[in-house]
Amino acid sequence: QVQLVESGGGSVQAGDSLNVTCAPSGYIFNSYSMGWFRQVPGKERQFVAGISRSGSPTYYADSVKGRFTFSKDNAKNSINLQMNTLKPEDTAVYYCAARLGVIAYDEDAYDYWGQGTQVTVSS
Repeated sequence: QVQLVESGGGSVQAGDSLNVTCAPSGYIFNSYSMGWFRQVPGKERQFVAGISRSGSPTYYADSVKGRFTFSKDNAKNSINLQMNTLKPEDTAVYYCAARLGVIAYDEDAYDYWGQGTQVTVSS
């Protein structure tokens, strides 16, 4: 059974940093492209970042470019989203997702999803 388990969300102040982690099960880590999406109530899920199965290249939404870094930790079989200089508009539930294929920006292209982790940034 495929599982994507997110962790690391929380509540921080604007300007702070936070790291969210996703631990894919089984062969997902080595075989799938991974993505991070976020969602606020009443809105669709928004692409945040994507990483290929090899770990490179990575892609970022314009709103997070230069502040967020997406990486793979081969030793821990996990993917990490390091979020720096957080803003109140980054507040959302963050989801990791996996797809068999190249990175995609559309949430419908992804095959598996985690349960989400809440990130709250206060001003």
